[in-house]
Amino acid sequence: MNVLGIRDGGAAGDTVERIVDQTVDRLSEHGRVGVVRYDATIADGTQVRKSMGGDVTFELGADGDWAASGTRMTVDDALDRLASDCAYGIVVGVSGLRYPSVVVGPDTDSVTETDSEENVIATVDSPSELADVALVQRLEATEPYETLESIVARVKRSPKADRAGAIATFTGRVRGKDSEDDARTHHLEFEKYEGVADERMAALETDLEARDGVFEVELHHRTGVVADGEDIVFVVVLAGHREEAFRTVEDGINRLKDEVPLFKKEVTVEDEFWVHDRS
Repeated sequence: MNVLGIRDGGAAGDTVERIVDQTVDRLSEHGRVGVVRYDATIADGTQVRKSMGGDVTFELGADGDWAASGTRMTVDDALDRLASDCAYGIVVGVSGLRYPSVVVGPDTDSVTETDSEENVIATVDSPSELADVALVQRLEATEPYETLESIVARVKRSPKADRAGAIATFTGRVRGKDSEDDARTHHLEFEKYEGVADERMAALETDLEARDGVFEVELHHRTGVVADGEDIVFVVVLAGHREEAFRTVEDGINRLKDEVPLFKKEVTVEDEFWVHDRS
């Protein structure tokens, strides 16, 4: 699922709502769209939910309350729910997202220090201005929002799924520390060798899928900042039997680490360093 943020930068009237509706209409031509609307004034789950378009809508308050039911959810919780079924997720009302965003309104000063230039893809005053932005192309060029569940759901929809008796997975996550006396890791930062990393990942998937009894292989590795406790990498294998599935998962993660050019910086509470410099 590709995620787009839309937020108010001083827009007049119902401009934000009209731009959300226009964006939903445009993206719906290419896949299912989910909307997460964040409103800091919602604190007790009692506000009436507004219709914002899209196939699925979550409204979240400042304390993680979902206005429709009072269920406590964060923005990431809502995106996790959408990722398995939607091609696109629109987040309304949140600044500083790590995803591409559109700022609506004349106030360019509302683009904060937490919004990098590459994340804010447009600042517009009206729906007509947004029409000139290549939204789909910009979104498809960014890293998708993936969860283990979204990848498993996708391989289950494989035309070869009827022949599969096993799905095996691996999840790699940020480890807080190797031993009790280590300084705690705050986060990791991953950079990839542009173009080459994606090609190597695709080639590795194709090579693993060529094995007897293996039907689908999906590899996903996050880039950018990944905080302590968050997931980094997923390997999912759809196979005829568990033996092929387990063996391919193990080979998949080992070869990904050996063959795909990804560079890792570790930031602890005391220090920061590129891991390959200490290898």
